[in-house]
Amino acid sequence: MRQTIQRIGLCVLLPLACTLPTSADPLPAGFVRLADVDPSIRQDIRYAGLENFLHRKTDGYDAPVCILTRQAAAALSSVQNALTVENLTLVVFDCYRPARAVTDMGEWTRKGGPSDPQWYPAVKRNDLTAKGYIGELSSHSRGSTVDVAIVRADRRSAPKPACGAPNADTLDFGTGFDCFDPMSETAHRPLTGDAAANRRKLVEAMRAGGFKNYAREWWHFTLSDEPFPKQRFDFPVSAQ
Repeated sequence: MRQTIQRIGLCVLLPLACTLPTSADPLPAGFVRLADVDPSIRQDIRYAGLENFLHRKTDGYDAPVCILTRQAAAALSSVQNALTVENLTLVVFDCYRPARAVTDMGEWTRKGGPSDPQWYPAVKRNDLTAKGYIGELSSHSRGSTVDVAIVRADRRSAPKPACGAPNADTLDFGTGFDCFDPMSETAHRPLTGDAAANRRKLVEAMRAGGFKNYAREWWHFTLSDEPFPKQRFDFPVSAQ
């Protein structure tokens, strides 16, 4: 107590030499960083870097960190626990997405451009919204939606290609994350190799944890009993 009083006195006398405690964590009530709940789940947050369809960092992503509602993080951890017995692990590509990031993506599509063989080989850039690949609103902004895949726990790589051939070191899902093409529909047929079985495995594992799949994207899941079903958030994705 005496040290605290002395420190306050020093701050009054020498404000430039004093470092007071910083403000509290900016996360809204009910949100957590996934690593604080289950650090064993791998994170490959694509919109915080260059490995995404924009080929740049997305507005609102200040750090490559997965943030979710507390309920979604706990449910995802239960899925992870079930997979670890099979020497498998989850890897997340996107979690909570600020509303400003959704706006950024929409504005980007409206600038137009040709198709992209890596991310959207069969549709032009300014048609991505009309075709339903990029929404004007996103369930990610409610904090209980996650883009996720399964990888082998003894391999460090994650599925990098989007619409190209899957990485041989990971489970085959037929496409990579964010391949804007009919091939990414969860029930798309035909699929080569073990992709159909792996998609079923992911859907069943996530369903057991309380998540429902979005049929047009095999990687996209929302917690069925999400705590903020009608609210969208816009705080930045930050490390702290």
